Amino acid sequence: MSFETREPEALTESEAADELARLAALLAEANLAYHAKDAPEISDAEYDRLKRRNAAIEARFPHLKRADSPADQVGAAPAEGFGKVRHSVRMLSLANAFDDADIADFDKGIRRYLGLADTDALIYTSEPKIDGLSLSLRYEDGELVQAATRGDGAIGENVTENARTIADIPHRLEGAPAVLEVRGEVYMSHDDFGALNEAQTARGGKRFANPRNAAAGSLRQLDPEITRSRPLRFFAYAWGELSAPLAETQLGAIERLAALGFQTNPLTRRCADVAEMVAHYRRIEEGRATLGYDIDGVVYKVDSLALQERLGFRSTTPRWAIAHKFPAELAWTRLVAIDIQVGRTGALSPVARLQPVTVGGVVVSNATLHNEDYIAGFDSKGAPIRADADGTPKDIRVGDWVQVYRAGDVIPKVADVDISRRDAGAEMFQFPVHCPECGSDAIREPGDSVRRCSGGLICPAQAVEKLKHFVSRAAFDIDGLGAKQVEQFHADGWIREPADIFTLRERYGTGMQQLKNREGWGEKSASNLFDAIDARREIALSRLIFGLGVRHVGEQASALIARHYGSWTAFDAAMLAAEPCDGPAWEDLIGIDGVGPVMAKSLVSAMNQPAERESLARLVAQLDVQDAERPQVADSPVADKTIVFTGSLEKMTRAEAKARAEALGAKVSGSVSAKTDIVVAGPGAGSKEKKARELGVTILDEDEWLDLIEG
Repeated sequence: MSFETREPEALTESEAADELARLAALLAEANLAYHAKDAPEISDAEYDRLKRRNAAIEARFPHLKRADSPADQVGAAPAEGFGKVRHSVRMLSLANAFDDADIADFDKGIRRYLGLADTDALIYTSEPKIDGLSLSLRYEDGELVQAATRGDGAIGENVTENARTIADIPHRLEGAPAVLEVRGEVYMSHDDFGALNEAQTARGGKRFANPRNAAAGSLRQLDPEITRSRPLRFFAYAWGELSAPLAETQLGAIERLAALGFQTNPLTRRCADVAEMVAHYRRIEEGRATLGYDIDGVVYKVDSLALQERLGFRSTTPRWAIAHKFPAELAWTRLVAIDIQVGRTGALSPVARLQPVTVGGVVVSNATLHNEDYIAGFDSKGAPIRADADGTPKDIRVGDWVQVYRAGDVIPKVADVDISRRDAGAEMFQFPVHCPECGSDAIREPGDSVRRCSGGLICPAQAVEKLKHFVSRAAFDIDGLGAKQVEQFHADGWIREPADIFTLRERYGTGMQQLKNREGWGEKSASNLFDAIDARREIALSRLIFGLGVRHVGEQASALIARHYGSWTAFDAAMLAAEPCDGPAWEDLIGIDGVGPVMAKSLVSAMNQPAERESLARLVAQLDVQDAERPQVADSPVADKTIVFTGSLEKMTRAEAKARAEALGAKVSGSVSAKTDIVVAGPGAGSKEKKARELGVTILDEDEWLDLIEG
């Protein structure tokens, strides 16, 4: 196991030194991307994990702590292009807590440092931790004279002119101390973020990943007019240099800032003990999605400013404050609606429409609900997947408060539901039994977890998705005709089925006016598209089979089937003959090594639907379907013979044996029938060898098989 994945306790001193060097480089790069470039490269959860790992290794090997230790770093150096500002009082970061036990330890540490007993009163403030960009505002004699980002904590970027464009930042104060340095967070509301991204899209610009990136990128513009055009907000929650105290307590100082004209967070509360702190954390977490702006935790501070003075600072964090972070990949939000989407194979997939919430650094407004069983609270075997304390399954209803889960690039999922917050009138979700797109019956077959539309090509949702699949890279791969163009042409009625693609030139090629005058198309691009379509009239049998988009029939299976039947004519005739799912043609199909009954039934069913057959006939009439390539094996002793391998092979793997047989022109089957020519039986051969003997099929052991093909 690599030292990069071992626990700190398992590392040698040499490995620990190497790991600390690796972590220092990773975290320095992450700080630069996050603080200086406003373009995070790793998630908050991964960043916190790396920081905790670094701290644990340093705790075990304190003598190995590096001069560039991430534990001593705050933010990143100011970017080029901005003037530099040295903070008169350093702008530090906060220590992090990740569970309730960490908060209890924080309280114990404060009491131990101050010499307080567990029974002595100790008041804290608790406030949301805004996910934005830290900013320091300096006022002299009531006038705003300077604004600076945190930078590396000691030196920040001068963004004074940009800060003056933010409506929440007063230019002049009445009744303020002669010198007042107000600190807080620049952020962007969810509504403003959505509107900004829409405007970016309309202009052809780059969309922002989340409100924090948008706020940071907007404030740190070299042109203040760009900042002015962005809807930035500001919350004040701290201070730096002061010529006179604001108050005697943290909460009193915040109230003084509000009286001076600053926006302060209305959720700031005093808490008498750890239990009240954690309870307020839970309340804020539950209402997180309704705030209208991003937070990533709750900050606790000792309320008495005199005690803050006594507690002082560590190298990069104050002793008197800590950030209780939310789980980076989890968030609670309201389920606004459940929509049903119809896919290429007719599957009805439920999608949760959510009140937008940031999860793992990404704004999430949709999540998968898997299938109707998942909504009802059961897994595929009927066991509860979410249950109350008494074991009752918890279903999901529109209006519920749900916990959303996201990790890495995984599609967001609904992990849990809070029944205690459910509206009294919320109704159970009734999964549709008819396709929402075409009205056809939506059937759920025994053993299947998914309900599917039976409409086939008459279902517009399936038609579009099947057309997208038809032009995909592994299928027809028509240059210039991708998913976007398919959607466009289908919406305009130009393409309803695959055959329509090959009649486009005939219908619109004369003068090409209808195509070349469309947005994004010209005479040259239109001509190129028609040429690319014509080039695909000659198509390999395997690509055609895959392009049909039959459920369960993937690219590899399409190649196996094509090689087995050789030509479209033989394949089509065999599918017709196999329609009863019984008889020689059916046995021949399921006998193909790699084709089982489920795939075979899906293929035969698709090839025998009247509407599908008519559509296929129109398509094939436009094509020159190439026979599957067969090995040049005129002198092979097993060319065109059907081989079955059974039992254990000792001199080669089953995959190798199959590949060698096919290279010699043989067909490899998974079952024995009257069409089988040779059965190669190794030790442990059972029913297949017995059936071969009953049918009089030639049986060879492995050595005899090798003698045959190598001789």
